[in-house]
Amino acid sequence: MDIVIENLTKRYGVQKAVDNISLKVATGEILGFLGPNGAGKTTTMKIITNFIAADEGDVYIGGKSLKSDPLEIKRHIGYLPENNPLYQEMPVVDYLLFCARINGIEKPKVESRVAEMIRITGLNSEKHKKISELSKGYRQRVGLAQAMIHDPEILILDEPTSGLDPNQIAEIRKLIRELGREKTVILSTHILPEVEATCDRIFIINKGKLVADGTAESLRKKAQGSDILRVRIEDGDINQIFKGLQSLSAVSMVDFADRQKNRFDVHCKSEEVKREIFRLCVTRNWVLTEMTPFETSLEDIFRELTMN
Repeated sequence: MDIVIENLTKRYGVQKAVDNISLKVATGEILGFLGPNGAGKTTTMKIITNFIAADEGDVYIGGKSLKSDPLEIKRHIGYLPENNPLYQEMPVVDYLLFCARINGIEKPKVESRVAEMIRITGLNSEKHKKISELSKGYRQRVGLAQAMIHDPEILILDEPTSGLDPNQIAEIRKLIRELGREKTVILSTHILPEVEATCDRIFIINKGKLVADGTAESLRKKAQGSDILRVRIEDGDINQIFKGLQSLSAVSMVDFADRQKNRFDVHCKSEEVKREIFRLCVTRNWVLTEMTPFETSLEDIFRELTMN
């Protein structure tokens, strides 16, 4: 089930928390939803899940308008809010049984569905404890279990790995990737490596506006403007090497990366650049000791797009 957001706007007084955002997320796609604090991520997620109403624009879930058919659409969405509200005095099992019933799961299937969620989220050893007695990581797992209890086609997860240890984060990443094969997932997080490890596509907003939309690879290429190779060439004069690299037809620009170690950043026009560099070194009797792709990190891209 796909999600289509059209010209979404939400105001709080004179401030636009969400400013004319449009977005499409396809079935089976995991979208990483990024932005600094106050950028409008949580507001957008609350609108998609119908917790709050938009001032302008609309959201379509499986072709149906959120404005015209909100209750039907809610049945297809699982939502883990950022603050993960839970009934603290309820034991885990009782809470999930309650969630299953209010989500309309048929009575004969309730217990088996709860057992499945406990297994998937690794809550078996904690299932009889009160939620108030759990660590933050286990409370987060309970929140994930309630979001998935009714097997929704769409999952909206706001900081799903907050408070988890590295092993738990790896397990939840694996779970989200598995769910993403057949569900539509929007995942908000501040952990950028998590986005690269989990998400098919990245959507970045800043001050309520869209500033980037694409895969991690496409965002890197756009930030760099071209592919870059980090090259180290020895047994030659550094200036002669620089001029030689600049003369190659597949090279658009050369920068000094480290003069002491004869390292250069070579901006490429075409895939032939590696062959040309190799042939140049053979012709000049230079020794090519390093040639690796140089990638702009997702953190660098994020900072560049959201610092203003």
